[in-house]
Amino acid sequence: MAEKDKKEGFKSGFVAIIGRPNAGKSTLLNSLLGEKIAIISNKPQTTRNRILAIKNYPAAQIIFLDTPGIHQARSKLDQAMVKVALATYNEVDAVCFLVEADRPDHEENKFILKTLHRVRKPVLLVINKIDLVPKGELLPIIENYARLRPFEQIIPISALLGDGMDILVAELLRILPEGPNLFPEGMITDLPERFLAAELIREKVFRLTREEIPYATAVVIEEFKEKAEKNLIVIKATIQVERESQKGILIGGKGRMLKEIGRLARKEIEALLGAKIFLELWVKVEKNWREDPRALRRLGYE
Repeated sequence: MAEKDKKEGFKSGFVAIIGRPNAGKSTLLNSLLGEKIAIISNKPQTTRNRILAIKNYPAAQIIFLDTPGIHQARSKLDQAMVKVALATYNEVDAVCFLVEADRPDHEENKFILKTLHRVRKPVLLVINKIDLVPKGELLPIIENYARLRPFEQIIPISALLGDGMDILVAELLRILPEGPNLFPEGMITDLPERFLAAELIREKVFRLTREEIPYATAVVIEEFKEKAEKNLIVIKATIQVERESQKGILIGGKGRMLKEIGRLARKEIEALLGAKIFLELWVKVEKNWREDPRALRRLGYE
């Protein structure tokens, strides 16, 4: 064990970030880390996998688990996503339950509260998006939730603006157990570069397309080849959809939509990986893959 791991009073542990779709979980994670790991968009259910991210402090290491939005799922894909989120309850030392200040009474928040009734680890209620409401509206929200469950702490924040983040971090450092570094200090996630590249491509689909298209897509990295002598990474990826009509929209007239997705994704992948990227995209149809258990397993959603 490294000498730094033996420091008296050093703390480490896992913290789950949960909430309904579009509550701001990924924005919170990126804000806590100080860099972008989780993809974000203004559409719900952007996050499909559990995202592990590591933040080092002078006397602590916190491992955050960003989870898919918890909701009453219908499709097999959505059910798999919710299952991933609920499974984190058994893996962590604390839970941050995000609700939105501008939509605190959403029905899905009540559903999540029911899933928390057996959790014995500390649960913090984090009221996000306080920048969207007058300050006078926060106290009734706090009082209402305090009656529903004995939270470890209730903390108002704006993950987008960074307000209240220092209070949230201080509270997490207080409640986490003593322990050594669980990951090397230079490591910020356990996710492979292939996964991060696929997520950034999928994020651009979410941002540039509408209606059902984002939810009917999955990204598969077919090739990820590093050419160190050229500081170049060649990435070939397939964007999978469910119908021919979706394929046409995703490609766009004269391929314009697909080119724009590739341009924006390449720019962010280069920033993330610190190398030049040659990115080639294809679109493929696999009918009703969201309801096919075999397809879900192959794509890593089960």
